[in-house]
Amino acid sequence: MKKKKVRKFTVVFEKAKEGGYVVSVPILPGCVSQGETFEEAERMIKDAIKCYCESLIKHDEPIPKESEEIFGLVDVPIRISA
Repeated sequence: MKKKKVRKFTVVFEKAKEGGYVVSVPILPGCVSQGETFEEAERMIKDAIKCYCESLIKHDEPIPKESEEIFGLVDVPIRISA
């Protein structure tokens, strides 16, 4: 029986001009998906990551490991002259 391991991947969601979201995985080049809603885009990218990793395993290539860096957003008030 094959063992399953849960891995975490950083993903980037971007609002698409035509609506919905485009989502990519920086550590997995070319791993991109999209969805009409945030939830659909999240489901789609999870499937894309799984397929990408299965292909790496099939070809005896290592699955890249994420760094321990934490990404986030901060609010910074900036005075802009009119």
